[in-house]
Amino acid sequence: MIVDVHTHTPLFRDAVPQDQMVINSVWRPDRPVQATVSWQDYMDNMAGVDRAIVFGIAWNPDGSGSGLSAGAQNYTDGNLNDDTAVFVRTYPDKLIGFMSVHPYDPNVLDEIERCRTDLGLRGIKLGANYQNYDPLDDRALKIYRRAEDLGLPIMFHTGTSPVRMAPIRYAHPLVMDQVAMRYPELKMILAHMGHPWQADTCVVIRKHPHVYADISALFYRPFSFYEALRKATEWDVLPKLLFGTDYPITEPQENFDALRSVNHIVEGTNFPRVPEDALEGIIHRNSLKLLGLE
Repeated sequence: MIVDVHTHTPLFRDAVPQDQMVINSVWRPDRPVQATVSWQDYMDNMAGVDRAIVFGIAWNPDGSGSGLSAGAQNYTDGNLNDDTAVFVRTYPDKLIGFMSVHPYDPNVLDEIERCRTDLGLRGIKLGANYQNYDPLDDRALKIYRRAEDLGLPIMFHTGTSPVRMAPIRYAHPLVMDQVAMRYPELKMILAHMGHPWQADTCVVIRKHPHVYADISALFYRPFSFYEALRKATEWDVLPKLLFGTDYPITEPQENFDALRSVNHIVEGTNFPRVPEDALEGIIHRNSLKLLGLE
């Protein structure tokens, strides 16, 4: 089974209008990215994936925002979680939806319950830097506590971002060590291996049995990608790395290709290689079982 644990809810249900096509040249150093995609664009790109986790990001306490742009329009009468739920219900054999909530929403626990029971969303996506909250704020801790009680995994954005108003210190993977110590049964995914602090991510996921990291949005910095996987090899945490793309920023096939060729950069040298069987293990890992989502 191939599971993509990190994808964003498409901003458009139907074809993207030409006047709303957004091309972002900042996210990747190797090529621009089409940020605005449709349901069909998403499904076409996920053809090589068996299951995918999909979500938006609640940039604001009122629940507004999206996976990639705080200005995206909803295609339902609800908020971004309703958008994700409608998308997932249309492709239930392929998609698993995560909600996104904001700690500063006074009704945040009610929204979690609504998303879990009414919408059928099965995890939570948080990005403290994008949402501009302290990950150890009491209002955030009550989300983690409720998620632990309900068995809802949380994906945290970890690592840097080109968004100027997103505080990088809130997204350092060592902060997640403190969260995991407080909530030892909470299943957590540290997105992007906490880039560029991949070594810190390795020691955090090594320490905590229920904390994992995904490899999304890494391969387009080739030496960094190789180095991150070698660090994971040396810290013996390759089995705790989950396949993810950050679609639409990257696509599954280019991630498969990059994983299988990660050692090309050290050919003809004495640098150690990443074990090929472990690379295939990342691609075919049953992340749903590890996260309690089967």
